[in-house]
Amino acid sequence: MANAFFSDLLSTISERGRTLLRRVGSFDDRQDASGLIELCEALLSGRGEASGTAMAREVLDRYHHLDQPERLAFFETLARNYGPDPEKLAQAIKAWRARPGDDDASDLHYASEPRRQELIRRLNRAPGGTAELVAMRADLLDVLKGNKARDLGALDRDIVHLLSSWFNRGFLVLRRIDWSSPANILEKIIRYEAVHQIRDWDDLRRRIDPVDRRCYAFFHPTLIDEPLIFVEVALTEAIPGAIAPLLSEDRQPVPIDRARTAVFYSISNTQRGLGGISFGSFLIKQVAEELQREFPRLENFVTLSPVPGLMQWLKEGSDVTVNDEGRALLGQLDTPDWPGNAELAAQLRSIVEPLTAYYFLKARTPKGRLIDSVARFHLGNGASLERINWLGDLSPKALRESAGIMVNYLYRLEDIEKNHEAYVNQDEIAASSSVKRLLKNEGRRFLDMRPP
Repeated sequence: MANAFFSDLLSTISERGRTLLRRVGSFDDRQDASGLIELCEALLSGRGEASGTAMAREVLDRYHHLDQPERLAFFETLARNYGPDPEKLAQAIKAWRARPGDDDASDLHYASEPRRQELIRRLNRAPGGTAELVAMRADLLDVLKGNKARDLGALDRDIVHLLSSWFNRGFLVLRRIDWSSPANILEKIIRYEAVHQIRDWDDLRRRIDPVDRRCYAFFHPTLIDEPLIFVEVALTEAIPGAIAPLLSEDRQPVPIDRARTAVFYSISNTQRGLGGISFGSFLIKQVAEELQREFPRLENFVTLSPVPGLMQWLKEGSDVTVNDEGRALLGQLDTPDWPGNAELAAQLRSIVEPLTAYYFLKARTPKGRLIDSVARFHLGNGASLERINWLGDLSPKALRESAGIMVNYLYRLEDIEKNHEAYVNQDEIAASSSVKRLLKNEGRRFLDMRPP
């Protein structure tokens, strides 16, 4: 109610300011990047609160009317001409070198701030400005993807810097999503699910309504009905190795008094414009704490996660050599319906499982990072690699991306900090003995790998 009141009040102030500005002919009607930049300059020059709010709203409205080339021109101008003031920065550097101290360091800090950061702050004052800027960042990511040679990285870093502050964990609110949640939010859960597609309303209800199911999401006060990230949870008796039983239409709910494991089986980010700003670690840890308070008998907090980059690595991996026999076997992964051939599946398991263990424990990108983005996320959060599950997901997408492999990451609350520090500082992967043993099994006869 309070948020709605202040939003309405701000919109009223903005509209009155826009009416005033139009009366005095303050707006240039050009609907192109040049006209928009002129309006941005006027916004930065400083006006009253009402006119400044109105002008910010006008900038955002005009931005929507730009086509792709004009948006690129707008972004390039912000990147090229809205950096720090060179003269002020040079003077601040000279002053600090002459007499290093806190005051001069503070002056240097403010002198080095790009003008575009203040522009973005002022745009954020417009009604709905935060959501508009998140959407603008998504547009910028599209431009960056299609124009890699363009020097827009500084602009993107400045936007991320501000969004990271505005979407600080302290501003986020954890809410449980259940069947009584507003329909518009439930529709977004269906639309944004990125791991295991929700087919229809009945499928959604099976995931959030039964006594052994939970769904939680982070919300931000300025995006009241927009979940930023959400996690779907299944309460089970044991750690699961396959996704199908969890999502089965005819499954029987687990009695709560027998549940000992909370399974985070799907985590979905919803706002592309917030890419690179991580909420997932906070979400998982807070949900684990919520569940432990509600169900004190829970013993295990695990994920059931995909391995989206595994098949590409199996085909292209350069830091492990597979002999001719092994390469011929891996070629059988392209055979239609190979999981239904028990003998072939067993042969493939003998090589794919140890290769998967190597993929997590040894393989790295040229920059020295883990290849798998999901692994980087969970291991960086302090989880450990608990189990590799053969044929954990038989969906066409999973077979295409990961040969059906799924993994369990274990969040043991007392080990999270230790695992996180070891991963970040020593590049150590916390893994169970069963995963490590896979590097030593008979499948190594197909491989030429560095010793574990």
